[in-house]
Amino acid sequence: MAYGARCGDTMIPIRTTLGGKQIVLGITGSIAAVDCVRLCHALRRCGADVQGVMTEAACGILHPDAVTYATGHETLTRCGGMVEHVTYCGDGGSADLLLIAPATANTICKIAHGIDDTPVTTFATTAIGRGMPVVLVPAMHESMYRHPGVRACLDTLRIWGITIVDPRIEEGKAKIAAIDTIIHETERALSGLPLQGKTVLITSGPCRERLDDVRVLTTRSSGRMGKELAREASRLGAEVWVVHEDDLFLPYVRNVYARSASEMRESILSLCAEQIFDYYISAAAISDFAPAPYEGKIPSGQAISVDLLPLPKIILDVMQTANRPKTIVGFKLGWNSAEEARGLFEAGVDMVAANTPDALGVETASYELITKDGTVHAEGTKTEVAEILWQHLR
Repeated sequence: MAYGARCGDTMIPIRTTLGGKQIVLGITGSIAAVDCVRLCHALRRCGADVQGVMTEAACGILHPDAVTYATGHETLTRCGGMVEHVTYCGDGGSADLLLIAPATANTICKIAHGIDDTPVTTFATTAIGRGMPVVLVPAMHESMYRHPGVRACLDTLRIWGITIVDPRIEEGKAKIAAIDTIIHETERALSGLPLQGKTVLITSGPCRERLDDVRVLTTRSSGRMGKELAREASRLGAEVWVVHEDDLFLPYVRNVYARSASEMRESILSLCAEQIFDYYISAAAISDFAPAPYEGKIPSGQAISVDLLPLPKIILDVMQTANRPKTIVGFKLGWNSAEEARGLFEAGVDMVAANTPDALGVETASYELITKDGTVHAEGTKTEVAEILWQHLR
């Protein structure tokens, strides 16, 4: 497995979600341009080949050499005799997507009116005329973002099929979206959106069962598998709900918070009563048992016995709802999980992802994706496993 940048003592795994894709990064004159070196590195860690294009105003904020260093290609600051805008973004051009980040109010309005007086706007006109994916990331003062002309231009660009990555409104500024969000929207724009119009419900992470007023029983689950399944479903165009504990916020899905198995069950059944989901994926390490409740704090310093009370199987309850999800995926954890998974098919599950306990809380794992038609082995980072699982579901 390949690794990218170091974070503390941990190497960050390289994702390959943009492998083989060429992205033109248009940079305009917002102070947010200073974040573009990090954005270039993030795109490349996902496998993308990045070509930078900068306006004159952007060059006054961030030196083109910094972008050249970050991309590995000479940064374009003018459209010359090699008609670079056509080479990359014209009919038959080599680029797969034009990403403009940051996009100023000035540039947004020029693009919406077909005005070409900077390299970035010329690339934009060429890309839009070709019909290739374009992602635009606004960044400006909030008062500028509220301007009716700017809002109207953004609406026009949306009508044209351009992806607008909404800014974060903080401190009176419409700040550029987080890099992870920009990457996600870029991946989504390049996916072809095969799950567009589909709804997905996913459970993720551990449950915490109250032992006494201080202690809980839980598992080593980190929620990473559920997070990657949700990320991939959203990349592919689905509308995604994730039921998980409250410290696992995901920015591109509908987050529903639940800590205990009973809270998770209540949330899931409530959601299933409201609508029919196309997919239900039970990736959470949902508690099979809850300790008998103890009022107060169990005294320390002495041996005690705790009764564990069995809890209902949520996945079985979901299959009995009137709005039964069309496709149901269960996760089976254990040292003989692949063999034990067969029993879930009799209950009506469509796929079982079987894995062993050593997959909990780690970056990489091995799964057996079992259906009635056979078994697929999926091994690698949980990002890669999520991609394989969705390939076999859709």
